[in-house]
Order: sequence, then structure tokens, then C-alpha cells
Amino acid sequence: MTTADLWILMPLFFLAGGALLILLSGAFRPGSYGTWIGVAAALAAAGWVLREPPLLLAPQLGLAATPFARFFTVLFCVTAALVLLLSHSHNERRAIRGEEYPATVLFAAFGMSVLAASLNLLTLFLGLESLGFAFYILTAIDRERPQSAEAGLKYLLMGAAAAAFIAFGIALLYAGTGTLAIAGAVNPLGPTGEVNPLVVAGWGLLLMGLAFKVSLVPAHLWTPDVYQGAPAPVTAFLSTGSKVAAFAALLLLLPAMGAGFARIQGPLWLLCLLSMVVGNLAALRQRNLKRMLAYSSVAQMGYVTLALVTGSVEGFRAVAFYLVVYTVTNLTAFGAIATLTGESAMDEIEDCRGIGRSRPFRGAVLAISLFSLAGIPPLAGFMGKFTIFAAALRGGETALATAGIIMAAISVYYYLRVVAVLYAAENDRQISFPSLAVPEVLALSVTTFLILLFGVFPGALLAIIGKIIS
Repeated sequence: MTTADLWILMPLFFLAGGALLILLSGAFRPGSYGTWIGVAAALAAAGWVLREPPLLLAPQLGLAATPFARFFTVLFCVTAALVLLLSHSHNERRAIRGEEYPATVLFAAFGMSVLAASLNLLTLFLGLESLGFAFYILTAIDRERPQSAEAGLKYLLMGAAAAAFIAFGIALLYAGTGTLAIAGAVNPLGPTGEVNPLVVAGWGLLLMGLAFKVSLVPAHLWTPDVYQGAPAPVTAFLSTGSKVAAFAALLLLLPAMGAGFARIQGPLWLLCLLSMVVGNLAALRQRNLKRMLAYSSVAQMGYVTLALVTGSVEGFRAVAFYLVVYTVTNLTAFGAIATLTGESAMDEIEDCRGIGRSRPFRGAVLAISLFSLAGIPPLAGFMGKFTIFAAALRGGETALATAGIIMAAISVYYYLRVVAVLYAAENDRQISFPSLAVPEVLALSVTTFLILLFGVFPGALLAIIGKIIS
């Protein structure tokens, strides 16, 4: 193993080593340091990635420290650190004890980082399934709630089916091209322009598996049940890190298709349209807050797919920008819900009544995140949707962009309905909300600041993304 290999592996060593250290520390001081070791390991990995590597490639490992990989690794590590901060007090209130929770969060970040740095389909699949196994555990980790176990079982069964689709798809890609390298395995067109049916079939299976990972219709049915049953910080991590990782995989694969991208543009178009329409219309009917956000996330992933459909560099850049915006916004929304969850879960939208008056900080944070998801300026969500729709219109997808704009306008209703309840007069229901802990204040302050920053000054982030996707 060369020095370059070790350099590229160091962030993964930080994450895996931190997870193992957390598990070992539990043998001496159970429950004492897991969160803080996890936060330190995640931030150390992110800090290391920000250093310029001596060489970008480690071909023997199937990994690369490209600007793309480093960008998403930092995003995954910071997301994991914020989730751990949001989870610390929440887990104490819900009696979720043990070192397995922070260790599994780090293992999930490990899988995401491997995926983003993948050079071949094998390491990409291993990274994708590593984070999948971590989320099976995290979803069912609240042993005091039957809904959590049910959500974990549903996610496991459907996730296993999705993994089979992806594995079989990769097998067909290998059979059709004779290589697992991303650069050579994903183009369905041969050297003379003929269509390779095995590669086309492989892409069909691969798209179905990845559609599950990002909750695109019709592979979205697990989303509301899992979002509702999982602990709120886990839902925050699942709705951000897992989906961003799957889209990062698509951003690795699609540019390598070249002219063959036209062969899957039609299925992507249909997945996009169905997700935007079904997600928004289903969210309109929800009375449960988590289920409403689950269906809205289906629609949000439809918007992201809209930019993918263009197949253009501008569209891919819009995807990367929107993924960052979506991450900080959903972390804020579910983080605020987590801080309001005490011995009983805060499930119904009506449970939010008057929180903006009685708990002004958390009410404001939740309202800002909902405004951002609705695309209200000058918040980050507005800039994210603007880049998505602008890329789609410039890419010639006028009909699909028009449908997306109409659906985005409809979504404003169900987001603002929650905000109206937040600041409505309190009713006679006596709901006891827990006090805010310092880690929760820190995490929510950071994510809320980023929502405002990326909305008002998006130029710096767009410039970085312009360098990693070209």
C-alpha cells in the first residue's frame, strides 16, 4: 500500500476507528462519551478531506480523492456530526441507550464516503449497502416503540429487494461490457454506436434499486411508514445522508454514459413526473407531521430528478447544489421535531399548535425550515428550486419544468398550514415539551444559519460545485 493509498483512506480510518473506539469505550464507561467521540471523528474526517491529497487516485483500492469525492465526504461527515448532536438529548429522553447508536451513525457515514469516492461498481455497491445496513439498525433502534421496530422491518424487507435489483443490474452491466470500472461499464452504446441490450437491461434494474433509495414513485411506499416510525434524528439522517448518497451515485454514473444517456432519459422523465405529482398531492392530505414531510420528500426528490433528466453539466450542478440545500433544511426540520419530542412522540400537525408562541426558538427554526422547503425567498430552498427549474428550462425540458413549478406552488399550502398552526392560539391540550440542550441549540443554530446563508449568498457554494462538476 502506497502513501497515496493511506492518504485517501485516512478519512475512512477516522470514521471506522471512531466507531470502534465508541464500542470499546462502552465496556468501561457505558453511555458517557459516544456522542462526543463520534462528533470528533466525523469532524476530523471532514478536516482531513479538506487537505489537498498528494495523488488523487488509489486504483488498487477502487477509490479516488477527486474534488467530487472530497466535497461529498465533507457533506456526509458534517451531516453525521450534526445528527449526533441532535440525537444526544433526544436519545436520553427516549431511553435509547448504548454505544451502538453513535457507532452506527459513523458506519453509515463510512459507507457514504466510500460510495462518493468509488471508481468501480463494486466499491459503489459496497458503500451503498454499508449505509443501507446501518439505517436498518438505526430505524429500529427505539426498542420502546413498536412503530420503530415495524419501520425497521419494512425498510429491511424493501431494502433487501432494492439491493437485489442493484446487484443484478451491476451483474448485467458487467456481463455486457466485461468491466466493473464506472468509466467503461455504464455506456449502453458500443464503439460503433450499436445498443448493448445487456447494459440497457442492467440500467433498468439499477434505476429501480436507486429509485427505492431516493423514494421516487413507484418505489416510495416505504417512506411515510419509515419516517413516522423511526426516531426523529434518524429520520433526519435517513432523509438527507442516504438520499444524497444515492444521488451522488447517479452523479458518478450518468456523466460516464456519454451519448447513451438518451436510453434512460425516458424512464427518468417518468420517475420525475410521478414523484412530483404523487408526492405533493399525497402530502396535501396528511395530518401527521412526519408523514407529510415524508411525502414532501418524495416530491423534493422529483425536483432533483428534474435536473438529472437534462443530462447537462448545468443540470448536474443544480442537483449538487439542491442536495446541500435539502440536507441543511431537512436536518433543521427534523432536528426541531426531535427537540420537541419527549416521552411521547410529537406526531400530529395539531401537536404543533402554539409552539411558535410558547417555544419561540424552536418554533422559528421549524418555520424557517418549512419556508425553505416551500421555496420562499430569500431562503436556501428558493435558490435550490430556482437552479433546478432554470437548468431544466435551459435543457429543453419545458413541459416537465412547468409541471414542477405548478407542483411547487401547490406545496406551499401544506407547508404554510403547519406554520399557521405553529403560531395559532394555544388550545387546552397540555403537552409537555422538553427543555433545549446545548448540543441541540448548537446544531439547530448552524443549520438555520446555513439556510439563510445559502439563500442570500449562494455564490460561494455554486462556485465550489462548478469546480467539482465539469
